[in-house]
Amino acid sequence: MVIIREPVGDFTLEAFHQQKIKSVQFSKYRSKWIILFFYPGDFTFVCPTELSEAADYYQRIQKLGAEILSISTDSVYVHQAWHDSDPLIGKIKFPMLADPSGQVSQQFGVYQPAKGISMRATFIVDPQGILRALEIHDDSVGRSMAETIRKLQAAIYTVEHPGQVCPASWQPGDKSIKKY
Repeated sequence: MVIIREPVGDFTLEAFHQQKIKSVQFSKYRSKWIILFFYPGDFTFVCPTELSEAADYYQRIQKLGAEILSISTDSVYVHQAWHDSDPLIGKIKFPMLADPSGQVSQQFGVYQPAKGISMRATFIVDPQGILRALEIHDDSVGRSMAETIRKLQAAIYTVEHPGQVCPASWQPGDKSIKKY
């Protein structure tokens, strides 16, 4: 399993992205912050609301120097069918990675073997491949992209300002705290 402040291992998965099926290697994104956005499955109830919200925030996330990689255990063909048939999902511009074997979900400790699906989880990885934040939810509880962005901004701030930490509910422009 991945550990906070430790490097995240490399992986390669097929993805549906920009109307194509392609291979995506995690390490190719190392120059950017990465939001790994695991979700249980396509054509479900909460997942489209989360992915639609992520699509709505995508340009803002890119302006912060970050990329979203969404991951479920569905195949790329199911991702493509969902993208092409659901207007909420059709607006997605970020890669939709397929982890049908559950191997990457297992690497991140979010695989549910009895169901063959991933948990609802978010991982924020810095440009050097170091895990800076993680969040795992019960399948019945959706995430907030506004909060994910706040965590991303706080992680960026602390990396750019060594020795500083961000207090609860910190927002850009708020005071940070000197660590020592």
